[in-house]
This record gives sequence, structure tokens and C-alpha cells, in this order.
Amino acid sequence: MDKMNILAIGSHPDDIEFGCGGTLIKYADKGHNIFMMIMTEGGQGGATETRSSEQMKSKEIIGVKHIFWGGYEDTHIVSDKNIISKIEAVISEVEPVFIFTHFPDDTHQDHRNLSSATMSATRNLRNVLFYEGPTTQNFTPHVFVDIMDTIERKILALQAHLSQVSKTNIENLNIVEIAESSANFRGIQGRIKYAEAFSSLRLFINV
Repeated sequence: MDKMNILAIGSHPDDIEFGCGGTLIKYADKGHNIFMMIMTEGGQGGATETRSSEQMKSKEIIGVKHIFWGGYEDTHIVSDKNIISKIEAVISEVEPVFIFTHFPDDTHQDHRNLSSATMSATRNLRNVLFYEGPTTQNFTPHVFVDIMDTIERKILALQAHLSQVSKTNIENLNIVEIAESSANFRGIQGRIKYAEAFSSLRLFINV
């Protein structure tokens, strides 16, 4: 089996883990090369040193080969030529077969703007999938990945972001509980116990 390069793009530390962490672990377990591009160090959610350190711990749990940091300030991502060029440069270096990023309809401006920029940067590429997060809206998935065998490590990857676990703005509900409930709900839609779900910008099926 040929090894594939997989690129997941997110605005903040822990966005990718929530959206597609279980899927990335499955790819890593099969020997594929996993890369992340994270645009900010999440300074609005805590000290950037803490958040970047937590991300490096999560990286090891998932099996990520390398993280590309975008260098943007949290809540200041804009969809413009500069960020599109940055994404294009990483894509050129990684040459990914699959790209995962935020769903366009989201109440967080960083997520919306990064999704828009990624769509421009990937305009000539195959296999671009949108993942969901706690602030995603109007998400109707049509691609499902069974993560029954990776849900525990997905949770461990989220728990590595210790400073963020309880920061959900939902009383008595932490990010791990939200992620597990989401995986269970998407699993029910797919007629399994746990799943991650995606909407595709483009998805090619090998036949």
C-alpha cells in the first residue's frame, strides 16, 4: 500500500482533534503521513506557550509527523491573499491526498475565514473535506468514518489540551463530553456507535 500524505488545517490548537482526530489516528495507524497546519496559538484561550505545548503533546498521541504554524493572532484570521499563499505553500510542500478543514458555516470568525481561504488555496485539488466543531452551524454530513477503534485516543488527544477541556461556555459540559456525544450522534446517523462526519467540497472515489 502506498503511503498517503494527509493535511489537516485548523484555526486553533484542539480544533483539528475535535473535528477529525479519530480519522487522523486511523490514517496514522495504517502508516500514512499526517501533517497539521494550525494558524494561531490560541492566545484568547490561554497563554500561547501553554497552548502550543499542549498541541505538541496531542501531536504525539495522534501520530502527526509535523505541525506547520501559521503565525496569526487568535481571532485575527482574515481570508486574504497572504493566508491563501501560506496554505498553498504548505500544500506544495506536503502534497496531500486528503485535506481536512473547518466547515464554512461557523459562528467563530477564525473558522469561517480559514475555511474560505482554504477553499481558495485548494481550488485545483481533489479530496477536500470539511469537519465540524462545537461552533459549527447547519452541518449536514454525507461522509462518515467509523472511529470506534480510535475514540479513546481521540479523547486522550483532546485531554492533552488540558487548559481548554472545561472552556466550553456550556455549564457542566466539558469538551470531552461534547466530542463523545457528537461522535455518538454521528455514529447513530451512520448506524454504528462512534463516527466522525464530514461534508465534502470535493471527494473522488477510486474505482
